[in-house]
Amino acid sequence: MPSPADRPASRKSGTRALADGFKIWNRKLHYYLGLYFLFFVWMFALSGLLLNHGSWSFAQFFPNRKVTNLERTIQVPASASDLDQARELMRQSGVQGEISLSATRRDPARLDFNVSRPGHVYQIQADLTQGRAKITHTEYNAWGVLRTLHTFVGVSLDDSRSQRDWVLTTVWAYSMDAIAAGVIFMVLTSFYMWWGLAGKRLFGLAALALGTAVCWLFVLGLQWIYAA
Repeated sequence: MPSPADRPASRKSGTRALADGFKIWNRKLHYYLGLYFLFFVWMFALSGLLLNHGSWSFAQFFPNRKVTNLERTIQVPASASDLDQARELMRQSGVQGEISLSATRRDPARLDFNVSRPGHVYQIQADLTQGRAKITHTEYNAWGVLRTLHTFVGVSLDDSRSQRDWVLTTVWAYSMDAIAAGVIFMVLTSFYMWWGLAGKRLFGLAALALGTAVCWLFVLGLQWIYAA
């Protein structure tokens, strides 16, 4: 049993070991998460550049789209719900993706809706009286897929009925939440590792101050400038 004189040293040693262990795990989690998120971050960076520079010729996708027009015989869905009818027509047509219904359905004998997934857009016009459906399929190249992934969420903020009804859209949305949380975690671990380098705190503070000032300019400063 340690003597009273030894107890403070023991507690100090235990605290030091805990701090050292935290530093080790902080560093490991930082670079392993960085490797895991590497291509996700690159994808968003590249697609962000494409969104910001739509005139780049090598990344043009809309002029190179492929449009196919089809006409199919359909069985009239028994359900009265627009969404269920759309799902049944998709099943009959072999189409998969996120459904986008029109805001108002004026003619109960017709059902027009869009189905989208990265790289593919389907415009379906169903005549329930004649049992026929016209399908316009637009297919985009890899640049179009990359650009779509940057903003693809599966819901429309302008339509209160809009909800994610394709499982892959939900998986994608949760994956993006995980990436956002992971990037926040990596920033915090970077801050911790930088603060532990006493000799580089001055340069780090300068970089932090510069980044904060630029961020403030875009988030708050422009609003203040144009309001003045």
